[in-house]
Amino acid sequence: MPVLDRQTVREAGGVPDALAGQGGTARPTARPTAPRAIAETAPTPLQKHYISLSAIALVAGAVAITALETGSTFASPLVKVGILVAAPILIVTTADASLRIWRSAWAWMPVNRNRGLFRLAWLAASGIGILVFAGAAVLALSA
Repeated sequence: MPVLDRQTVREAGGVPDALAGQGGTARPTARPTAPRAIAETAPTPLQKHYISLSAIALVAGAVAITALETGSTFASPLVKVGILVAAPILIVTTADASLRIWRSAWAWMPVNRNRGLFRLAWLAASGIGILVFAGAAVLALSA
């Protein structure tokens, strides 16, 4: 089974390092084409724990939302604990993903400026998301 979290860095000839010794060849083209992806060279701080943390936030958030749906108020301890557990994890994992988006945007800028700018738009969206998560948590906990 191939490792999926890291891609090989392409050589100048267009053949990935992994295929170079296996008879892989680059297809000749009339003009050079932009790569479909740029390899990530360094992991983010939480990358190995991202799924586990997200699962904890999902369960804690689901508990809080279910409690609200069944008639509890924001003052309920069950809702407050769910928010206290899920909100910080959600903010930290979104910040970690934002770091990955930031790196991707600047890696794409010299290769394809439009793709880099598109990733910067996603970075702005994730920043807004972090602010919304934090604001909602503060409002819910102050109730």
